Amino acid sequence: MASHIIIAIDGTSASGKSSTSRHVAKHFGYIYVDTGAMYRTFAWHCLNRSLDLQNEKAVGAETRKWKATLDCSNNSIRLLVDGKDPGQAIRSAETTAAAAIIAANPKVREWMKLQQQSCARFGNLVMEGRDIGTAVFPDTDYKFYLDAPLAERSKRRWADGVSEDLAHRDRSDSQRATDPLMIPLGAMVINNAGMTLEQTGKIIIDEVNRRMQARKY
Repeated sequence: MASHIIIAIDGTSASGKSSTSRHVAKHFGYIYVDTGAMYRTFAWHCLNRSLDLQNEKAVGAETRKWKATLDCSNNSIRLLVDGKDPGQAIRSAETTAAAAIIAANPKVREWMKLQQQSCARFGNLVMEGRDIGTAVFPDTDYKFYLDAPLAERSKRRWADGVSEDLAHRDRSDSQRATDPLMIPLGAMVINNAGMTLEQTGKIIIDEVNRRMQARKY
């Protein structure tokens, strides 16, 4: 599917996907892709359009109407809306809740999957999300799944100043009909309870290097 190297990092909420993925991308000099931010960007757009998020047909149709483009700069890929980066607006509590709703929409996931796959044209990637190793790049040799006990993940969210029902989010992610959260076939599972960012990153970096040598990249 992709001629470039794709490091897929999936996992539960607050499992350290984003910080670890950025760390790994910086180490290898690869492009970092936060697919969660892509869903947030679309959710932000839908809110601005005052769309009924529960109307799957209307929300799905919006993926064909909005003017979104991929932008690769500073070794990171993001979605621009009408040529502009919405920035921190996609991190609001309202947008976070909206993203969780639209992420279950099959048409939205189909559109996002195509965009995420097209990111490979920019070069080698470290892509984080919830279905990267299962749906977006299932054939990549570099799959990782991060997790930690619910109590620890909740503490991480509180430390970040965020209140979120992680148990509910876990159920929503794992039980949705389209591309649910699950451990990808062949993925290395990392329970990073009590680990630092550097420790988690080192496990991934070492394993990627080992697999690269085995495949003589």
